[in-house]
Amino acid sequence: MASGDDSRAARSEAKRAYKEKPPPMGVYAIRCRVNGKVFVGTSLNVTAFLNRLRFELTQGMHSLAPGLQEDWRTHGADAFSFEVIDTLPPQEEPRANPKEELEVLLALWLDRLRPYGEAGYNTPP
Repeated sequence: MASGDDSRAARSEAKRAYKEKPPPMGVYAIRCRVNGKVFVGTSLNVTAFLNRLRFELTQGMHSLAPGLQEDWRTHGADAFSFEVIDTLPPQEEPRANPKEELEVLLALWLDRLRPYGEAGYNTPP
C-alpha cells in the first residue's frame, strides 16, 4: 500500500512544481510553409497562447491577422508551423513590467523578419 501513497505524493509534488513554475513569456511565429509568410506576436504565456491561436484558426475565429485565417482555410492546418522563437529568461523575482520587455523583443523580431505584405501577416508599423 505504501507504493500507492508514494505515487500520490509524487503526483502532488509534480502538480505543485508545475503550478509554481512561471509560464514561458516570449515571442512566437506562425509560419505558412506553402507561401513562406509568417505572423509574429508576443504573449505572457506563449505556449497557452499558441494553443489558443491554433484553436481559433481551426474554428475560423482568428481575427488578429485576417490573411492568416484566409491562408489557413486555403492551405489547411498541415501547412503551418507554430514556434516559440524567443523567451524572456526566468528570474527569481517577478518582473516589474514583462509587457515592456516583450515589446522590445517583438520589435527586434519584427525588424529581423519583416513579416509585412508578401512576407507576412503582420500589419506594417
